[in-house]
Formats: sequence, structure tokens, C-alpha cells
Amino acid sequence: MNAFTTKDGTQIYYKDWGTGKPVVFSHGWPLSAAAWESQMVFLAANYCRCIAHDRRGHGRSTQPCNGNDMDTYADDLSELIEALDLNGVTLVGHSAGGGEVARYIGRHGTKRVARVVLVSAVPPLMLQTHANPACGWRIRVQAAIGNWNKPWQSLCQRPDHRSIDQDQVRRIEAESRCEY
Repeated sequence: MNAFTTKDGTQIYYKDWGTGKPVVFSHGWPLSAAAWESQMVFLAANYCRCIAHDRRGHGRSTQPCNGNDMDTYADDLSELIEALDLNGVTLVGHSAGGGEVARYIGRHGTKRVARVVLVSAVPPLMLQTHANPACGWRIRVQAAIGNWNKPWQSLCQRPDHRSIDQDQVRRIEAESRCEY
């Protein structure tokens, strides 16, 4: 079982699959790393290193009575990234995981971050107000995503530098479309 212990003694479980550019997934409440398995299998097969952790109080991680707040979640994410010595990371956060990613950037900056993906996220306040004059995390997110409109294929690169099979990509995209 992959796990590390945070500075306050909480054990954080994580999955670490594949090799290549790192993609770190942060799940929504009350889910776990298992929520990202389909995406991880696909990206790991396409030359990405995929890491997903169970946030403290979730899944296989320790269930502490303290530290269940966005600041601590962001600090735990920072400790995971540092423990695995990840650089050029793509951070993907869904729901509360998006808030965790946004808070991570606000507290720890973008030194190790290449891209950010917020999916139906619950980030901190995005509006600049008298109570939130700097809106600093938003500026850092905008800097981190820079080329946000590049397709997911830019996340991964095959070791032989050939492009990913575009026919396979189109098949997967077609199969994953929802009809309303």
C-alpha cells in the first residue's frame, strides 16, 4: 500500500500508476482516489504518471478529528507532491478537490505546477471584493494554466516521441459522449 505520513502524523494513502509527466488527481467529497481510476488507466496507458490520493478523513487515509479544512488539505497535497518529488505537475481537482487544488496554489505557489484542471470545482472565493482584495490564488491559477486550451494529449508524450494514436483517441471520445 502506498502511503506517506504528514507532519501532523496523518497517514495519506495514494495510487501511483504509469510513467511520464505527472498528473495528480484530487477527488470530491466524500469520494476517494478510486473515483479517478478510469482516467488514470487511460492516461497511464498513454505515458503519464498518474497519482491520486485519498484525502485525510476519506478512503484508506487516516480519519483524524483535526485538519479537515482546505488549508490542511492543501498542505497534505503539497507534502504528497514533495514526497514524490514531482515537478511539471498537472493538478486535476473535482468538486472539493478543485478547492484543494486552488488552495494549494494560493498557499504553495506554482513552482512545481505546469497545468491546472478544475472540474465542477468548489474553489475559494474567486471574486475580488473588499474582504478579498488580492484574489491571489486566481491570479496564480491563471498563470499556471497558461495553455489551458491545449487538448489532453499534450499532457502525455510517448517515450518514442511518436504521437498518440488519433484514431484511438476519437474512438474513446465517441464512446464517452453523453446524449441528452
